Parts: sequence; structure tokens; C-alpha cells
Amino acid sequence: MKRRPIRAGSPRALGALALVLALPLSATALPLISEVFYDAVGSDTGHSFVELYGTPGTDLTGFAVQGINGSNGAVTDSISLSGLIPADGIFVVADDQGDGTSLVPNADLIGRFDFQNGPDSVELLAPDGSVLDALGYGVFAAGEIFAGEGSPAPDTPADSSLARVFANLDSDDNALDFAVALPTPGSAPLAVPEPGSAALFGTGLVGLARFGRRRR
Repeated sequence: MKRRPIRAGSPRALGALALVLALPLSATALPLISEVFYDAVGSDTGHSFVELYGTPGTDLTGFAVQGINGSNGAVTDSISLSGLIPADGIFVVADDQGDGTSLVPNADLIGRFDFQNGPDSVELLAPDGSVLDALGYGVFAAGEIFAGEGSPAPDTPADSSLARVFANLDSDDNALDFAVALPTPGSAPLAVPEPGSAALFGTGLVGLARFGRRRR
């Protein structure tokens, strides 16, 4: 299953273009949260996942992903990571359905977690405990705790994901970086300027190649 193509001229495509123009790829810190699926139809057990995008070969030992309760800022779930980011740069952390297996395809690591519907947040932590990336989603009322970046992404309807528009671009604003999408664990769109695009950046003309990477 691949994400639907971004249509030229659509608001999403124009937003993606703006991100490419504003964010040089070399300036993007990795790894990043690239997709979160937290609300299945019926039970979430065995269906939830967090997808990361990062430099292939990165050792994730000591890294962690945690959920943050929007009502009080408490940690709701904490997943200790391990293993290497594969050659395609995509690492999928999948929820355990109770027997050491998961219903999520392309899983690289299986753990127990159940991120809440919004308003809540998901954080990616470095081994030293610092926050590398964070996604907040939903409508936060006064006094609630938004632990994401910029403005919150929307809360998703059941059976949809919050997916980064381009897995390798980060504007530090969740509302710009993430959109509601079909779940695609193990596949992510990347922004790739075409040859010679550096000379076109000044005029605002750039070519985008979009492709989904999948392993197995």
C-alpha cells in the first residue's frame, strides 16, 4: 500500500513545495518521527505504530519514544528502542498484540504501547534524554499541555495516520509537517530536488520527485 500521489497545484503540494524551498535537506536533523497511527477501528491492540526516518545504520539503542498526556503532561507510554535503522532509512515500532507479535507489517521492533487520542503528544528522545522530535495533535484547551512543535497537527479519524508530508523535512511546526493519511508502515515519501535545482531555488522553481520506500 502506497500513499496517494500529491497532485500538482493542490494545497498540500504547494505546502510541500514551500517546505522544500525553506528547508535545505542538509539542515534537517535525524532521526525524525515520520508517521504515527494511534486510533484503529475497534481495539488498537496490535495495530498502533510509530514510524521513524533516519540515517541508515544509526544505532537506536538508548533512544526512546514516549506518549505525553495532554491533560497533565504525564508520560502515558514509554518504549525503549534498539536495533539499527535499515538501509531505506525507515524504522517501524509496532504495538504488541499480546503474544510477542504485531498486526503491523514491516515492523522492526515490537513493544507494548497505546497512545491516546488527542489532544496528546508523542516524543522521540535521544539517549541523553533530550527531545529530538515531537508531534502534538488535537485541539488543546487552555491549561492543557502541548508537547509538540509549533502548532498541533489535527487529531485523526479512526483508521487514519498522522504522516509527515515528506519524511526527511522538518519545519518544527507539526501543523505544517503532518497531514492525515492512510497508514503506510514501512513506506514514506521523501523530498528530492532534481539535478540543478540549487540554481532554481532563488527563483522559487524546483522539481520534486516523490517516491515511497518499502522493504521486504
